[in-house]
Amino acid sequence: MKKSIALIFLVFFSFSCAKVDKKQKDAVLNQDLVDFQEKHRPQFHFSPESQWMNDPNGMVFFKGIYHLFYQHYPDSNVWGPMHWGHATSNDLIHWEHKPIALFPDEHGYIFSGSAVVDTNNTSGLGSIDNPPLVAIFTYHDPEGEKAGKNNFQTQGIAYSLNNGESWKKYENNPVLNNPGIRDFRDPKVIWYGSENKWIMVLAVSDHVSFYSSEDLIHWEFESDFGKDIGAHGGVWECPDLFQLEDNTGTKKWVLLVSINPGGPNGGSATQYFTGEFDGNSFIPVDTTIRWIDFGTDNYAGVTWSNVVDRRIFLGWMSNWLYATRVPTVEWRSAMTLPRKLSLINDSGSFHLASTPVMEYNNIRQEIYHMEEKTIEEPFIIDLDSGMENGLFEVSMVIENPDDLKIVVSNILGDKIVIGYLKEDQKYYINRTASGKSDFNDQFAAIHYAPRIAIDEDVEMRLIFDVASIEFFADNGLTVMTDIFFPSEEYSQIHIIPERELNIKDLKIFDIKSIW
Repeated sequence: MKKSIALIFLVFFSFSCAKVDKKQKDAVLNQDLVDFQEKHRPQFHFSPESQWMNDPNGMVFFKGIYHLFYQHYPDSNVWGPMHWGHATSNDLIHWEHKPIALFPDEHGYIFSGSAVVDTNNTSGLGSIDNPPLVAIFTYHDPEGEKAGKNNFQTQGIAYSLNNGESWKKYENNPVLNNPGIRDFRDPKVIWYGSENKWIMVLAVSDHVSFYSSEDLIHWEFESDFGKDIGAHGGVWECPDLFQLEDNTGTKKWVLLVSINPGGPNGGSATQYFTGEFDGNSFIPVDTTIRWIDFGTDNYAGVTWSNVVDRRIFLGWMSNWLYATRVPTVEWRSAMTLPRKLSLINDSGSFHLASTPVMEYNNIRQEIYHMEEKTIEEPFIIDLDSGMENGLFEVSMVIENPDDLKIVVSNILGDKIVIGYLKEDQKYYINRTASGKSDFNDQFAAIHYAPRIAIDEDVEMRLIFDVASIEFFADNGLTVMTDIFFPSEEYSQIHIIPERELNIKDLKIFDIKSIW
């Protein structure tokens, strides 16, 4: 389907979706009915077949299949009564859309949550031979909210005995009632093996609370964390708790918490803490505010449960500043690439690094490799206009650079600028001229991120879908995700040095559409 790509290297001194009316409620939708080639539709990121999507939910790996559930409103392209949409994959890249898994009921909308494999059948909802998948989610009662009550959010569960194909709600929901807190939601549940109990971390207004249970049904309060620690200024949401082994072989606990607003570049973002967890309380190593992604478009991200060999993260690729107003019609929003998380111990300071999962490599193909070149003037790479939708990756290693700009543009003058400021030790993405931006007065902006690595050489990966960039610097220690809406696909790359620039390695990859 893709045409051949011609690359011309120069030295230069300046530089419809066919609408799906069926509401996904009784049967699997036929993906052939959806035109995934419509304008601005991501080509290798997950997006819903139609209508609204936000937070990833209930991500669980079971019998070789990755399950992705997500906040979904099947009747509009803006937020409304929340359902759990559902998709599955055997490689984290190619997705099969499934029928809606969970619908609102008499207890309220189905807000965010998680899912686990109840291997020992602690809940009694399955058997040892056929352990249940159990989803834990927030009920949001809109009538209680309208009435001015403070206990309109509670926690419920549902279970599946057929590998996630269909779900039944627990007959005695809710399993955790609200003590009178307006924001009491987004449960992430893990198995704490040393004490044979389940742990729930719950977002509670401006902090998180930990609960424990032996059966996923009866829950007891353990402790609170974060009232005076971390970034504040917005509501805490979508927590996650897991253990990682760092580069020295030491295990630490990691706590993710999203916040809206209060992100480092405006709007919503996800912070993290590292420390110790003893089954009762979380004790951080330090109180430094750290972000998993400094761009404006990675929010509410959590990790898959039941994956034993790595920790895989996925985020919602948008921002509450403008999510309901972006210029798409048939669908709204996409997810980031799934990312492997690593913990880096730098003299007692702990940093999360994020890199695309290895399965992503199966849809990219190297089309150019330059091992070393010194440039003093703009270096231009033309990507032939026949390149379908402008799907590509630029990977490069630069020797101890001064200030640097990489301009990615199209024939109409839309452009994204990615840069490095040596004196400030910062990276940035400038999307002020990236394309359509009049839907929000804060969209056209420059976003900054600190350089965390201490090596002199700068390593960068710029991964472009038709309407997004994911920027991974220094093996994922600094990450930025931004969306944009160009009039035409980007087709030219300018590498612009401040002074003499030694490019030690440069690769260009073509990326295949997953649709």
